[in-house]
Amino acid sequence: MKKEQFEIPELTRVSSKGQIVIPTDVRKKLGIKEGSTFAVTSKKDMIVMKKLDTKMKPEDLKTLKLIEEAWEDIEKGRYKVYPVREFFKELKKW
Repeated sequence: MKKEQFEIPELTRVSSKGQIVIPTDVRKKLGIKEGSTFAVTSKKDMIVMKKLDTKMKPEDLKTLKLIEEAWEDIEKGRYKVYPVREFFKELKKW
């Protein structure tokens, strides 16, 4: 019966700004570079980080700009209120 081999975890500390240093070996192993994006969650006393391979595409930037403009319109009262059926009718056009 083959025993599982576990890597010895490396230790790190949290800075005064809440930053955590990811040890060099781990960064190299996972290809983590400056600007890498992570999803972070917690459960009880454990923090879980998942490296994401997300690169912003030009269409993503356009969508974010449109969302920003829409929120600005809403905040300034520039919007329409539709009855439910008309709303879905309008939504289908998109």
